Amino acid sequence: MSVNLKGRSFLTLMDFKPCEIRYLLDLAHDLKAKKRMGLHGQALKGKNIVLLFEKTSTRTRCAFEVAAREEGGNVTFLDSGSSQMGKKESLEDTAKVLGRFFDGIEYRGYDQQAVVDLAKYSGVPVFNGLTDLDHPTQILADMLTMEEHLSKPLHECKVVFVGDVRNNMSYAWMFGCAKMGMHFVGYGPDELINDIDKEILMKSKEVAKETGSVIELSSNPESLKGADVIYSDIWASMGEENLIPERVKLLSPYRIDKKMIESTGNPNVLFLHCLPSFHDFETKLAKEWHDKGIDIREVTDEVFRSRHSVVFDEAENRMHTIKAVMVATI
Repeated sequence: MSVNLKGRSFLTLMDFKPCEIRYLLDLAHDLKAKKRMGLHGQALKGKNIVLLFEKTSTRTRCAFEVAAREEGGNVTFLDSGSSQMGKKESLEDTAKVLGRFFDGIEYRGYDQQAVVDLAKYSGVPVFNGLTDLDHPTQILADMLTMEEHLSKPLHECKVVFVGDVRNNMSYAWMFGCAKMGMHFVGYGPDELINDIDKEILMKSKEVAKETGSVIELSSNPESLKGADVIYSDIWASMGEENLIPERVKLLSPYRIDKKMIESTGNPNVLFLHCLPSFHDFETKLAKEWHDKGIDIREVTDEVFRSRHSVVFDEAENRMHTIKAVMVATI
Protein backbone atom coordinates (compact mmCIF):
# COMPACT_ATOMS: atom_id res chain seq x y z
CA MET A 1 0.00 0.00 0.00
CA SER A 2 1.42 3.40 -0.98
CA VAL A 3 1.47 5.98 1.81
CA ASN A 4 1.28 9.73 1.25
CA LEU A 5 1.34 11.92 4.36
CA LYS A 6 2.06 15.27 2.67
CA GLY A 7 0.17 18.08 4.36
CA ARG A 8 -0.88 15.92 7.33
CA SER A 9 -0.56 17.13 10.91
CA PHE A 10 0.96 14.85 13.55
CA LEU A 11 -1.23 15.46 16.59
CA THR A 12 -1.75 11.91 17.91
CA LEU A 13 -1.05 8.39 16.70
CA MET A 14 -4.80 7.81 16.83
CA ASP A 15 -5.05 9.86 13.61
CA PHE A 16 -2.86 7.38 11.72
CA LYS A 17 -3.39 3.92 10.31
CA PRO A 18 -0.95 1.18 11.39
CA CYS A 19 0.53 1.15 7.86
CA GLU A 20 1.18 4.91 8.11
CA ILE A 21 2.95 4.52 11.45
CA ARG A 22 4.93 1.67 9.90
CA TYR A 23 5.89 3.99 7.04
CA LEU A 24 7.17 6.63 9.48
CA LEU A 25 9.22 4.05 11.39
CA ASP A 26 10.74 2.67 8.19
CA LEU A 27 11.56 6.19 7.03
CA ALA A 28 13.19 6.93 10.41
CA HIS A 29 15.32 3.77 10.15
CA ASP A 30 16.41 4.88 6.67
CA LEU A 31 17.19 8.47 7.66
CA LYS A 32 19.16 7.28 10.70
CA ALA A 33 21.23 4.92 8.55
CA LYS A 34 21.97 7.74 6.10
CA LYS A 35 23.03 10.06 8.91
CA ARG A 36 25.42 7.39 10.18
CA MET A 37 26.96 7.35 6.70
CA GLY A 38 27.30 11.13 6.74
CA LEU A 39 24.50 11.62 4.23
CA HIS A 40 22.04 14.46 4.71
CA GLY A 41 19.11 15.16 2.45
CA GLN A 42 17.46 18.32 1.21
CA ALA A 43 13.83 17.33 1.75
CA LEU A 44 13.21 20.48 3.82
CA LYS A 45 15.31 22.86 1.71
CA GLY A 46 13.63 26.26 1.62
CA LYS A 47 11.12 25.19 4.29
CA ASN A 48 10.60 27.08 7.55
CA ILE A 49 9.44 25.50 10.81
CA VAL A 50 8.44 27.35 13.97
CA LEU A 51 8.67 25.77 17.42
CA LEU A 52 6.12 27.01 19.97
CA PHE A 53 7.15 26.05 23.50
CA GLU A 54 4.96 26.68 26.53
CA LYS A 55 6.79 23.86 28.36
CA THR A 56 10.56 23.66 28.41
CA SER A 57 12.45 20.72 26.93
CA THR A 58 15.93 19.53 26.02
CA ARG A 59 15.25 16.60 23.69
CA THR A 60 12.20 17.92 21.86
CA ARG A 61 13.72 21.29 20.97
CA CYS A 62 17.11 19.88 19.99
CA ALA A 63 15.54 17.04 18.01
CA PHE A 64 13.37 19.36 15.93
CA GLU A 65 16.14 21.91 15.37
CA VAL A 66 18.85 19.43 14.38
CA ALA A 67 16.50 17.27 12.31
CA ALA A 68 15.18 20.24 10.33
CA ARG A 69 18.61 21.72 9.66
CA GLU A 70 20.07 18.39 8.57
CA GLU A 71 17.39 18.27 5.86
CA GLY A 72 18.04 21.86 4.77
CA GLY A 73 15.22 23.51 6.75
CA ASN A 74 15.18 26.68 8.83
CA VAL A 75 13.90 26.86 12.41
CA THR A 76 12.47 29.67 14.53
CA PHE A 77 12.03 29.12 18.28
CA LEU A 78 9.33 30.94 20.26
CA ASP A 79 8.78 30.36 23.96
CA SER A 80 6.00 31.77 26.12
CA GLY A 81 8.01 34.92 26.73
CA SER A 82 8.56 35.72 23.06
CA SER A 83 5.09 35.12 21.64
CA GLN A 84 1.76 36.88 22.10
CA MET A 85 -0.24 33.65 21.64
CA GLY A 86 -2.99 33.49 24.22
CA LYS A 87 -2.01 36.84 25.77
CA LYS A 88 -2.56 39.72 23.35
CA GLU A 89 -3.51 37.49 20.44
CA SER A 90 -5.87 34.54 20.26
CA LEU A 91 -4.62 31.11 19.29
CA GLU A 92 -6.74 31.28 16.12
CA ASP A 93 -5.19 34.57 15.03
CA THR A 94 -1.70 33.37 15.90
CA ALA A 95 -2.23 30.19 13.87
CA LYS A 96 -3.41 32.14 10.83
CA VAL A 97 -0.36 34.42 11.01
CA LEU A 98 2.15 31.62 11.50
CA GLY A 99 0.57 29.66 8.66
CA ARG A 100 1.46 32.54 6.33
CA PHE A 101 5.10 32.53 7.47
CA PHE A 102 5.91 28.88 8.07
CA ASP A 103 5.62 25.48 6.38
CA GLY A 104 5.23 23.61 9.66
CA ILE A 105 4.42 24.38 13.30
CA GLU A 106 5.53 22.41 16.37
CA TYR A 107 3.72 22.96 19.67
CA ARG A 108 4.78 21.79 23.12
CA GLY A 109 2.54 22.79 25.97
CA TYR A 110 -0.52 21.87 27.96
CA ASP A 111 -3.88 21.61 26.22
CA GLN A 112 -4.34 19.01 23.46
CA GLN A 113 -6.96 21.32 21.96
CA ALA A 114 -4.18 23.84 21.27
CA VAL A 115 -2.52 21.59 18.66
CA VAL A 116 -5.93 20.73 17.23
CA ASP A 117 -6.77 24.41 16.79
CA LEU A 118 -3.33 25.27 15.41
CA ALA A 119 -3.84 22.63 12.74
CA LYS A 120 -7.39 23.80 12.09
CA TYR A 121 -6.54 27.47 11.52
CA SER A 122 -2.93 27.52 10.25
CA GLY A 123 -3.34 25.54 7.03
CA VAL A 124 0.07 23.87 7.48
CA PRO A 125 1.20 20.64 9.21
CA VAL A 126 1.28 20.91 12.99
CA PHE A 127 3.39 18.59 15.17
CA ASN A 128 2.56 17.67 18.76
CA GLY A 129 5.78 17.98 20.79
CA LEU A 130 3.89 17.14 24.01
CA THR A 131 0.57 18.00 25.65
CA ASP A 132 -1.04 16.97 28.90
CA LEU A 133 -2.79 14.09 27.10
CA ASP A 134 -0.30 12.84 24.52
CA HIS A 135 3.31 12.63 23.38
CA PRO A 136 3.26 10.95 19.95
CA THR A 137 6.77 11.88 18.80
CA GLN A 138 8.15 10.14 21.90
CA ILE A 139 6.27 6.93 21.17
CA LEU A 140 7.65 6.81 17.62
CA ALA A 141 11.16 7.10 19.05
CA ASP A 142 10.39 4.39 21.61
CA MET A 143 9.14 2.01 18.92
CA LEU A 144 12.21 2.66 16.79
CA THR A 145 14.39 1.85 19.81
CA MET A 146 12.48 -1.36 20.47
CA GLU A 147 12.97 -2.48 16.87
CA GLU A 148 16.70 -1.87 17.19
CA HIS A 149 17.07 -3.91 20.38
CA LEU A 150 14.40 -6.62 20.30
CA SER A 151 14.39 -9.67 18.05
CA LYS A 152 10.63 -9.77 17.57
CA PRO A 153 8.09 -7.60 15.73
CA LEU A 154 6.20 -4.91 17.59
CA HIS A 155 2.90 -6.77 17.56
CA GLU A 156 4.49 -9.55 19.64
CA CYS A 157 5.83 -7.16 22.28
CA LYS A 158 4.52 -6.40 25.75
CA VAL A 159 5.06 -2.92 27.19
CA VAL A 160 4.47 -2.28 30.89
CA PHE A 161 4.18 1.36 31.90
CA VAL A 162 4.97 1.61 35.61
CA GLY A 163 3.82 4.28 38.06
CA ASP A 164 1.56 7.21 37.21
CA VAL A 165 -0.67 5.39 34.74
CA ARG A 166 -2.93 8.39 34.11
CA ASN A 167 -0.29 10.72 32.72
CA ASN A 168 0.38 11.72 29.11
CA MET A 169 3.08 9.09 28.52
CA SER A 170 0.83 6.28 29.68
CA TYR A 171 -1.96 7.54 27.41
CA ALA A 172 0.45 7.92 24.48
CA TRP A 173 1.56 4.33 24.98
CA MET A 174 -2.04 3.13 25.05
CA PHE A 175 -2.55 4.78 21.68
CA GLY A 176 0.68 3.41 20.23
CA CYS A 177 0.11 -0.14 21.44
CA ALA A 178 -3.50 -0.12 20.29
CA LYS A 179 -2.53 1.01 16.81
CA MET A 180 0.37 -1.42 16.39
CA GLY A 181 -1.28 -4.49 17.91
CA MET A 182 0.94 -4.55 21.00
CA HIS A 183 0.22 -5.68 24.56
CA PHE A 184 0.02 -2.69 26.93
CA VAL A 185 -0.13 -2.88 30.71
CA GLY A 186 -0.53 0.17 32.90
CA TYR A 187 0.90 -1.02 36.22
CA GLY A 188 0.22 1.33 39.11
CA PRO A 189 -1.87 1.98 42.22
CA ASP A 190 -5.63 1.47 42.00
CA GLU A 191 -6.15 5.08 43.06
CA LEU A 192 -4.56 6.28 39.81
CA ILE A 193 -6.03 3.50 37.68
CA ASN A 194 -9.48 4.66 38.76
CA ASP A 195 -8.56 8.20 37.72
CA ILE A 196 -7.64 7.32 34.12
CA ASP A 197 -9.45 9.29 31.42
CA LYS A 198 -12.35 6.99 30.54
CA GLU A 199 -12.70 8.31 26.98
CA ILE A 200 -9.03 7.67 26.23
CA LEU A 201 -9.30 4.15 27.62
CA MET A 202 -12.47 3.44 25.63
CA LYS A 203 -10.99 4.71 22.35
CA SER A 204 -7.81 2.70 22.88
CA LYS A 205 -9.75 -0.49 23.50
CA GLU A 206 -11.92 0.11 20.43
CA VAL A 207 -8.83 0.33 18.22
CA ALA A 208 -7.30 -2.65 20.03
CA LYS A 209 -10.21 -4.83 18.92
CA GLU A 210 -9.29 -4.11 15.29
CA THR A 211 -5.54 -4.71 15.62
CA GLY A 212 -5.36 -7.57 18.12
CA SER A 213 -3.83 -5.36 20.78
CA VAL A 214 -4.38 -5.97 24.51
CA ILE A 215 -4.90 -2.98 26.83
CA GLU A 216 -4.71 -3.78 30.54
CA LEU A 217 -4.57 -1.87 33.81
CA SER A 218 -3.37 -3.55 36.97
CA SER A 219 -1.94 -3.03 40.44
CA ASN A 220 -0.89 -6.69 40.56
CA PRO A 221 2.89 -7.23 40.19
CA GLU A 222 2.12 -10.45 38.31
CA SER A 223 1.30 -8.21 35.34
CA LEU A 224 5.03 -7.56 34.94
CA LYS A 225 5.70 -11.12 33.82
CA GLY A 226 6.74 -11.51 30.21
CA ALA A 227 7.38 -7.81 29.67
CA ASP A 228 9.65 -6.85 26.80
CA VAL A 229 9.76 -3.22 27.92
CA ILE A 230 9.50 -1.67 31.37
CA TYR A 231 8.75 2.04 31.00
CA SER A 232 8.55 4.83 33.53
CA ASP A 233 8.23 8.59 33.85
CA ILE A 234 8.87 11.05 36.65
CA TRP A 235 6.20 11.03 39.34
CA ALA A 236 5.28 14.72 39.18
CA SER A 237 5.00 16.41 35.81
CA MET A 238 5.79 20.06 35.09
CA GLY A 239 3.66 22.27 37.29
CA GLU A 240 2.93 19.46 39.76
CA GLU A 241 5.99 19.86 41.99
CA ASN A 242 3.75 20.74 44.94
CA LEU A 243 2.30 17.22 44.73
CA ILE A 244 5.67 15.48 45.13
CA PRO A 245 5.29 14.33 48.78
CA GLU A 246 1.94 12.64 48.21
CA ARG A 247 3.05 11.20 44.85
CA VAL A 248 6.17 9.70 46.45
CA LYS A 249 4.09 8.12 49.20
CA LEU A 250 1.72 6.63 46.62
CA LEU A 251 4.27 5.54 44.01
CA SER A 252 7.32 4.42 45.99
CA PRO A 253 6.19 0.76 45.75
CA TYR A 254 6.42 1.20 41.97
CA ARG A 255 10.01 2.44 41.87
CA ILE A 256 11.76 0.36 39.23
CA ASP A 257 14.62 -1.60 40.79
CA LYS A 258 16.59 -4.73 40.04
CA LYS A 259 13.99 -6.91 41.73
CA MET A 260 11.22 -5.56 39.48
CA ILE A 261 13.34 -6.09 36.38
CA GLU A 262 14.01 -9.69 37.43
CA SER A 263 10.31 -10.27 38.18
CA THR A 264 9.53 -9.97 34.46
CA GLY A 265 11.22 -13.33 33.91
CA ASN A 266 12.78 -11.87 30.76
CA PRO A 267 16.59 -11.61 30.96
CA ASN A 268 16.57 -9.28 27.97
CA VAL A 269 13.81 -6.91 29.09
CA LEU A 270 14.47 -3.30 28.12
CA PHE A 271 14.18 -0.29 30.41
CA LEU A 272 12.93 2.82 28.61
CA HIS A 273 12.24 6.32 29.87
CA CYS A 274 11.26 9.52 28.06
CA LEU A 275 13.72 11.55 30.21
CA PRO A 276 14.59 13.54 32.19
CA SER A 277 14.75 10.93 34.94
CA PHE A 278 15.33 11.07 38.67
CA HIS A 279 17.60 8.06 39.12
CA ASP A 280 20.19 9.47 41.51
CA PHE A 281 20.57 12.53 43.75
CA GLU A 282 22.79 14.59 41.46
CA THR A 283 20.03 16.95 40.31
CA LYS A 284 19.07 20.00 42.35
CA LEU A 285 15.47 18.88 42.82
CA ALA A 286 16.29 15.30 43.79
CA LYS A 287 18.91 16.47 46.26
CA GLU A 288 16.63 19.08 47.85
CA TRP A 289 13.88 16.51 48.45
CA HIS A 290 16.38 13.87 49.59
CA ASP A 291 17.66 16.32 52.21
CA LYS A 292 14.06 16.48 53.45
CA GLY A 293 13.94 12.69 53.70
CA ILE A 294 11.93 12.16 50.49
CA ASP A 295 13.24 9.95 47.68
CA ILE A 296 11.67 11.13 44.41
CA ARG A 297 13.47 8.59 42.17
CA GLU A 298 11.15 6.60 39.90
CA VAL A 299 14.01 4.23 39.01
CA THR A 300 17.17 3.21 40.81
CA ASP A 301 20.55 4.24 39.46
CA GLU A 302 21.44 0.54 39.26
CA VAL A 303 18.70 -0.09 36.69
CA PHE A 304 19.18 3.23 34.88
CA ARG A 305 22.84 2.40 34.20
CA SER A 306 22.33 -1.33 33.63
CA ARG A 307 22.54 -3.30 30.38
CA HIS A 308 18.72 -3.27 30.29
CA SER A 309 18.66 0.51 29.91
CA VAL A 310 18.61 1.93 26.37
CA VAL A 311 17.43 5.40 27.34
CA PHE A 312 20.15 7.27 25.48
CA ASP A 313 19.56 5.35 22.24
CA GLU A 314 15.91 6.24 22.80
CA ALA A 315 16.76 9.92 23.31
CA GLU A 316 18.79 10.01 20.09
CA ASN A 317 15.93 8.39 18.23
CA ARG A 318 13.72 11.39 18.99
CA MET A 319 15.74 13.20 16.33
CA HIS A 320 15.44 10.48 13.69
CA THR A 321 11.70 9.92 14.13
CA ILE A 322 10.93 13.66 14.27
CA LYS A 323 12.95 14.07 11.09
CA ALA A 324 10.88 11.35 9.49
CA VAL A 325 7.63 13.07 10.51
CA MET A 326 8.71 16.40 9.05
CA VAL A 327 10.08 14.90 5.85
CA ALA A 328 6.92 12.88 5.34
CA THR A 329 4.44 15.68 6.01
CA ILE A 330 5.97 18.98 4.86
